[in-house]
Amino acid sequence: QVQLVESGGGLVQAGGSLRLSCAASGRSTFGSYTMAWFRQAPGKEREFVAAITWSGGSTYYAASAKGRFTISRDKAKNTVYLQMNSLKPADTAFYYCAARTYYGGSYYSSEYAYWGQGTQVTVSS
Repeated sequence: QVQLVESGGGLVQAGGSLRLSCAASGRSTFGSYTMAWFRQAPGKEREFVAAITWSGGSTYYAASAKGRFTISRDKAKNTVYLQMNSLKPADTAFYYCAARTYYGGSYYSSEYAYWGQGTQVTVSS
């Protein structure tokens, strides 16, 4: 069973940076998997932020994240990161790590079979 555990959330001022981590376990390799970050703000639907293919490192970004956020993975540590720079109050949300068992990014949360518990990111103005 794949398990995902997020960390790194917190409170930051607008313009600041945070790095989220997602530790994956339950498999010896995630070669065919795609890992992603989603977020959900109060009263809003969960939305795609970024994704990365585990083996090839191809990346996908939502328009709101492009140019400010960077997704990466460390195969040796089985960990996915989301570096978030130039944060805005609109980025305030619960951030979730997700994994799908297919190669290639998807913007649809329903295509991800595994989810972490999430980590809160709050950006103050």
